[in-house]
Amino acid sequence: MFCDSHCHIFKEYYENIDEVIKNAKDNGINRLIVAADNQKSCLEVLDLVNKYDNVYGCLGLHPENCLEDFDYELLKTNNKKIVAIGEIGLDYYWTKETKEKQQEVLRKQLQIAQDLNLPVVIHSREATLDTINILKEYKVKGVIHSFSGSLETAKIYLSMGFKLGVNGVVTFKNCNLKDVYLKLDPSDIVLETDSPFLSPVPYRGQQNEPARVHDIALFMANLYNMDLSELEEITNRNIKEIFDI
Repeated sequence: MFCDSHCHIFKEYYENIDEVIKNAKDNGINRLIVAADNQKSCLEVLDLVNKYDNVYGCLGLHPENCLEDFDYELLKTNNKKIVAIGEIGLDYYWTKETKEKQQEVLRKQLQIAQDLNLPVVIHSREATLDTINILKEYKVKGVIHSFSGSLETAKIYLSMGFKLGVNGVVTFKNCNLKDVYLKLDPSDIVLETDSPFLSPVPYRGQQNEPARVHDIALFMANLYNMDLSELEEITNRNIKEIFDI
């Protein structure tokens, strides 16, 4: 049984969340970690973790939403099924106009994570150097969600106590991430879907769902030339190293 370490199974994307979770179980995905990105989704995550035994959550304000009103006290919930602060980080891809605000929001959330001794789930796009430098200011570990960087960048994050989130992107024909992961160890990764986004081949372009962790796992097991059961054992161990699950 695998864990989808990062998904967004919210009502705005799925008509029947019960069915999505059942389909995940039927495909060997017995645990899901749902990541929030704004105040509305934080409240939905709290509802989900209370409703489903196998659903865990992380709460946070995504960099693209850094200008939204947000109650940071939400992050300090004592719900034991909230296992991380996330999805947080920096994203300069669409605009750099909010760069300073993004950094302010990231630092505020990293401080809360450090104070609560919670891991963090980091989104970083076109902002690698700033992300690394800001993370170095805090004593936190966690996951670099949807990692897409170089081998050198991967090694920096790994040396800081992070795991790398592998999702459907690695299955894309023109993706060079395969070369990076071949030079790393399975102990460095966790599996994720980022549902409803980034469906793996052969579902690319379709709405994604947690069940497709199975397809990503098969791809990575073949890449590492190992049995699926061996990858299952390793990635579950990696999950437990980061998250209190």
